[in-house]
Amino acid sequence: IRVQKLKSFFTLLGVCIGVMFLIAVISIVQGMSSYMENDFAAKMLGVNTFTLRRFPWFGDGAGSEEEWRSWLRRPRIYHSDLPLVASVLPPASRYAVESQEYLQAQSQYARPKQVEAHAVDGDYFTIKKYDVRVGRLFTEQESALGAPVVVIGDEVAKYFFKDLDPLGRQLRIKGMPYTVIGVLEKQGSVFGLSLDRVAIAPYNSPLHHFTNPRGDVDGIMVQTPTSLTMTDAMESVREVMRGRRKLRPGEPDNFFMETSASALAFMDKLKKIMTMAGTAFPAIGLIVGGLVIMNIMLVAVAERTREIGIRKSLGARRRDIMRQFLVEAATLSTLGAIIGILLGIVIAKVVEWKTPLPAAIAPWSIVMATLLGTVVGIISGVYPARRAASLDPIEALRKE
Repeated sequence: IRVQKLKSFFTLLGVCIGVMFLIAVISIVQGMSSYMENDFAAKMLGVNTFTLRRFPWFGDGAGSEEEWRSWLRRPRIYHSDLPLVASVLPPASRYAVESQEYLQAQSQYARPKQVEAHAVDGDYFTIKKYDVRVGRLFTEQESALGAPVVVIGDEVAKYFFKDLDPLGRQLRIKGMPYTVIGVLEKQGSVFGLSLDRVAIAPYNSPLHHFTNPRGDVDGIMVQTPTSLTMTDAMESVREVMRGRRKLRPGEPDNFFMETSASALAFMDKLKKIMTMAGTAFPAIGLIVGGLVIMNIMLVAVAERTREIGIRKSLGARRRDIMRQFLVEAATLSTLGAIIGILLGIVIAKVVEWKTPLPAAIAPWSIVMATLLGTVVGIISGVYPARRAASLDPIEALRKE
């Protein structure tokens, strides 16, 4: 190996590249999986929470264009549906409506910019676990009267008011003035989507005319005390909504109740697709790497024919020759796998640093990649090793 440095380099290169991409893909997919289970569902959908929607926001999409068109024909969810939903919920449940849209906002301290505008009521802030960093949330009276007040996210506060105290200052959304009464604690982001670019006003304020001009809402959020009561609550809401919409037995629901479980089920399917697609290239790389090892080892056998003849004439057996070449192939491929693992970890960390995609290095993936690299080397070295072992020592010694 020390003498044939260039050949050794090319021998381990193929395995190195395949393992490198394998580790990078597995690390990113594992990171996404952990992130979705621990943060995504809680941040986006909440715990023991379901949302009554016209059709799913997170989850399986329509299976066909016709199904999508049928979704669009569904009746909308309205604020007037809330009292009926609330009437069948278990005690201590919380509920709220939400209507949101990206709208242009402006202040006298910054250029206009789009914000994620929300018109909400009820227990919205409690369900979403939003706390204020400074100021306060709007009161029940402000909510009922539709007062022109707004609670903004950390990013909105910094952009529109710079280093100034935003409390009491005006933020205009779609030209309508709103008085800032609170700034939320920093929420971070989900897959690069900022959760701090929000401006939240009472549902009865003029804002809901812009977030949903048709008068409907995006959803009715419900949070129950426990997961068991959530199941019962979902069934109760389903029954009253079917009755309200006069659906006959056997007819499918023309609404959707979204939970963190439905979103995570979809994400799990997405993860499997990404894993299959992402490991295809590394698998091809390992196959190519194995072929490279085999061809270079065959060249090595041809170049070392005289050496093999000398060893056999000195008493080396077939298995000794085979073992020598198999050990060389396994050593080079294992070294390639180790280098590939290190490079794969670096790539995963760079992707995590430069993009919203998290990465998690799974110990089992490192063990698997090392074993895989070694196995590829051994399998690829079998044919060259057999060829070397089968050489006639007399003919080999004649080789110049």
